[in-house]
Amino acid sequence: MTNKEMEVMKNLAPGRKAMLLRLDPAVHQALAQWAEEDSRSLNSHIELLLRDDLAGANRLPTNVQPLRRPGRPPLTTYK
Repeated sequence: MTNKEMEVMKNLAPGRKAMLLRLDPAVHQALAQWAEEDSRSLNSHIELLLRDDLAGANRLPTNVQPLRRPGRPPLTTYK
């Protein structure tokens, strides 16, 4: 990711960490399909799965912010 792309990512999601993730194409397709079925972006679906795994291993930090509900944010978010 270029420096310019990183700056764009910081502005889109302040306080969020951006990272590159390499996946097998079949795994990516399966995750993308699952995310679509749950009306989530692929990114938010991967975060949900990671959080669930951390919680199951009793390693989820206590200060983690809650996930946004699936679907589009309310219009008030854009004003």
